[in-house]
Amino acid sequence: MSDAGKEPSLNYDLRTFRGDLFGGVTSAVVALPVSLAFGVASGLGAAAGLYGVIAVGFFAAVCGGTRFQISGPTAPMTVAMAVIVTTHASTLPEAFTVVVLAGLMQVALGLLRMGRFVVYTPYVVISGFMSGIGIIVMLIQALPFLGAPSALGGPLGAMRALPEAIANANLSALGVATATLAAGILWPRRLSRLLPGPLVALIVGTLVGVLWLTDVPIIGEIPGGLPAFQLELPSAAFLARAFQPALILALLGSVDSLLTSLVADSLTGTQHDSNRELMGQGIGNMISGMFGGLPGAGATMGTVVNIRAGGLTRMSGALRAVFVLAVLLGLGRHLEPIPHAVLAGILIKVGWDIIDWPLLLRSHRIRRDHLLIMVMTLGLTVFVDLVTAVAIGLIIAGMAHARQLESLELDNVLSVPLLDRMFFSGSEDAAAMDEYSARVGLVSLRGAFTVASSHKLVSAIGKDIRDHEIVIFDFSDATYLDDSAALLVRQLLEVAARSQTEVIVMAVSGSVAKTLHTLDILADVPDGHVVGTIDEAREVAHGLLGA
Repeated sequence: MSDAGKEPSLNYDLRTFRGDLFGGVTSAVVALPVSLAFGVASGLGAAAGLYGVIAVGFFAAVCGGTRFQISGPTAPMTVAMAVIVTTHASTLPEAFTVVVLAGLMQVALGLLRMGRFVVYTPYVVISGFMSGIGIIVMLIQALPFLGAPSALGGPLGAMRALPEAIANANLSALGVATATLAAGILWPRRLSRLLPGPLVALIVGTLVGVLWLTDVPIIGEIPGGLPAFQLELPSAAFLARAFQPALILALLGSVDSLLTSLVADSLTGTQHDSNRELMGQGIGNMISGMFGGLPGAGATMGTVVNIRAGGLTRMSGALRAVFVLAVLLGLGRHLEPIPHAVLAGILIKVGWDIIDWPLLLRSHRIRRDHLLIMVMTLGLTVFVDLVTAVAIGLIIAGMAHARQLESLELDNVLSVPLLDRMFFSGSEDAAAMDEYSARVGLVSLRGAFTVASSHKLVSAIGKDIRDHEIVIFDFSDATYLDDSAALLVRQLLEVAARSQTEVIVMAVSGSVAKTLHTLDILADVPDGHVVGTIDEAREVAHGLLGA
């Protein structure tokens, strides 16, 4: 592990334990209603949400690389798991096998030290993806909000079933869900430290459903005791089919967790170990899948609550998992009367909060290409699938970035004619030269050059090369050339050869020299034409013109 990823030593005392205790209890209270709702929304049942909180929360806290982070089922992972249950698995053991495979992939990503690359994900892709997830959550929960059963087909299926659900709305369920949503929205933020908003919403909605509007669907039986081992030996054919959904889960969980780690870093002034975090999340998801739990990731809301409540070490995340386990073992039967409409009301609020409203409300101010990336990622997330949205969003964002790099790199190219009298001013025949003649041209490549600008450079300076008898390629200020840019230099040399323009290459050194020599770019340049300084280039050019 690098020094940057090592945690500072912390003397564990009573004060630290008290902070961890408060952080663990508070984040557990927040997790309880949300995990129940995520479990129901995934199609696996409320207990699966609790199992996910316990397994992912405990092992990610103990084994992960962000000591303040709280992990458990999240909206993106729940939406992806719902798709797996309905589309990629014919039995529950198969669905949980996908979760285990995803966890194994996360461990592999950590071992391969891939965690650092998450910081290169453009914000507009993350924003579009998260806003799409928020819309999906609200669309899917709109049906139980109206008292209707969940529809197959994800958000599109929910949209198709919505008109009928509205026409046949269960007014009692609608009243319960509305009361729940109102309680979550109206609960003052300043009181959230004493009693979290989601818990208040759960209590208010459940009381309305139990004491007044009783004609509503409820959670029903929650298995008591410890969960049973759920895995079965999968067939080779299923493992092949399971690779894609497992990869989706692994990537979603990794991005979700590492972004939450960045949030924790910004709040605490610390630095997480991204590769260890991936391994911890992977171990947690593997254990969760083995015992029938939802897959999870770093939960931003729980992490922020933990930090603000005083959580200082991994102990807070581990205590949170223990508290939820105690609730499951002792209070599970008391959760059975909770109406589905209550969970729908809680998740509607969660979905609304996930949407990136600050950026959406300022969308008219951002660059057009960034707006296109965000809108396309959002649309693909809702109407196609999560992995397609992220993949295409990253591809388009990469193209937009390359286009921006192209203009920046082209600005670093200087192509100028050198007047004979001025360039050869120190020579004996300088006075006899035509004062308007410029037989030598200088092409100065400054900074870094990549595939982004390689093709434009040929057309941009190819004409300048043909206008001179000699051209000097100056690499004295070049810091980096990738292979595509190096091959571009070969094309420029070929342009010079076809126009019978002599070439002088100047000041090639460092990584630029290594790239050019590795690809034999300068193989056809005479040895005497590769020089180190402008004075040497002037001498060679004067000799060529004299000859």
